Amino acid sequence: MKTSALTAVVLAGALLAGGAAMAQQPPAAGQNPMDVVPEKMPFNTPYGTPISLEKAQAAVGAAVAEANKRGWQLNVAVVDSGGNLVTFARMDGAQLASIAISEHKARVAAKYRRPTKAFEEAVQKGVNILLTLDDVIASRGGIPLVEDGKIIGAIGCSGATGSQDEVVCTAGAATINK
Repeated sequence: MKTSALTAVVLAGALLAGGAAMAQQPPAAGQNPMDVVPEKMPFNTPYGTPISLEKAQAAVGAAVAEANKRGWQLNVAVVDSGGNLVTFARMDGAQLASIAISEHKARVAAKYRRPTKAFEEAVQKGVNILLTLDDVIASRGGIPLVEDGKIIGAIGCSGATGSQDEVVCTAGAATINK
């Protein structure tokens, strides 16, 4: 009797430990990744005072300088922490469709408090439910601008490949994100 009680306690402990270990693992193939419950809130950077025009123009200037250095024609937008356009630049020869896309990328990065690359990567992994959220764009080239640990705005670049947009956007974001 004591042996079976001891065995039951050991098995129960093993099951609890195994269950806790499984809870920390990513979902197995075929499982819904939305069923994973993170310990902490992801992308939880607080919003701060909206970016000033001077800082927004400096970010655009750095992005345009990087694009010029590489010979790429892009559109660059900076929005405030609420997703409202602060400043914009359309380089000579940049594609017209990318005017709205650059602003869209910046707006999404600010509103969702994450780089738009996060949406691109999630969709590539099959988390297509993200495409049902309002105003999402699953294309890299939108980066939040963080000062003193708070989002003050975001920059969005469009007109080239996603990776080129991101390189230029990163150069602009570097004026704020240090």
